[in-house]
Amino acid sequence: MKIGIIGSGTVARTLAAGLLDLGHDVLLGTRDPAQLQAFAAAHPQARLGSAADAAAFAELAVLAVKGTAAVEAVRGVAAALAGKTVIDTNNPIADAPPVDGVLPYFTGPNDSLLERLQQAYPAVKFVKAFNSVGAAAMVQPTLAGGPPTMFIAGDDAASKAEVAALAKALGWGVADMGSARAARAIEPLCMLWCIPGFLANDWVHAFRLLHPA
Repeated sequence: MKIGIIGSGTVARTLAAGLLDLGHDVLLGTRDPAQLQAFAAAHPQARLGSAADAAAFAELAVLAVKGTAAVEAVRGVAAALAGKTVIDTNNPIADAPPVDGVLPYFTGPNDSLLERLQQAYPAVKFVKAFNSVGAAAMVQPTLAGGPPTMFIAGDDAASKAEVAALAKALGWGVADMGSARAARAIEPLCMLWCIPGFLANDWVHAFRLLHPA
């Protein structure tokens, strides 16, 4: 599959490497190619370009940018992403430090970044995923207790099936939480995930949904 990744940070690079290992054709789109020089040297099969290049190239896209910039990052490429599945990895983290290990969000309990993206660009098929774990355990996680759970949400069933298949190939169990509204519950998992990191420097862990035996 041709996968366009909009972003050049740790999440973008981590997912790009994992998807390249699975045999996908990946193009990373960024405003700052210098950030990707080391990545390109280590992964010569990766393509580099602009966000517009990534959106046009993609059969499926990944949005991996700062949460405060997510809605604006899609604005110039929305036409190229129309009708396509876009994995929204972003969290609505405000520009303020954590308090007692708890990150501040710029959304409220009855709102989510995924919903804002979907409302702003209704022709794009957004799916929330890969927002509740850090890069160290994002690809082929090996953790005690078996594969962790990737919680996903979105309004398009076919797009969620696409994302679920990719997540499983990257080593995850998948739990579909329903419509885009479910991101109101999924996005705060990042806050919970970060607390052990900020308080105890524990950044390698993940969540798992358990059912009765």
